[in-house]
Amino acid sequence: MPRMHALELLPDDAGCDVVRRDWQALRDAGLPSQLDHRGATNSPHVTVVAAPVLRAEDEARAVDLVAALLPVQVRPAGVALLGGARVSLVRLVDVPDALVRAVLDLRAAVPDVQHAGWLPHVTLARRLDRADVPAALEAVGHADAVITLASLRRWDPDAGIVTTL
Repeated sequence: MPRMHALELLPDDAGCDVVRRDWQALRDAGLPSQLDHRGATNSPHVTVVAAPVLRAEDEARAVDLVAALLPVQVRPAGVALLGGARVSLVRLVDVPDALVRAVLDLRAAVPDVQHAGWLPHVTLARRLDRADVPAALEAVGHADAVITLASLRRWDPDAGIVTTL
């Protein structure tokens, strides 16, 4: 399977703190956490699109459609589990309709998009055993928050480069 190139929305510092509190709570509970991800580019984000290749025209379209709407406030809306035998724990994010339309318009023009549709979320943990889900839900709680998505970046895994758009 090819490595996925991605366009991602990044929260401001306060929004990163909100997400990192969840990451820390999972780690403190002895559970998998994105805090354990040692990659230099690991930071809280909402993936807009992932595909085997992103073209320059995809980046330009993302700037026109998506970055033009930033900054935008979003609200964590609950948690969900993605995957099979081992799951990813994610916090779903309510986003304004204008951003949803912009992202769907962008995604429609990108070839070979990884997933159909768009499920805006922030990943809290990967490879979580299903037996640990109740403890993970207890650890992250359900405090209300507002997160400001402030910038758009492009991740190129082949070159190992992150570029702010």
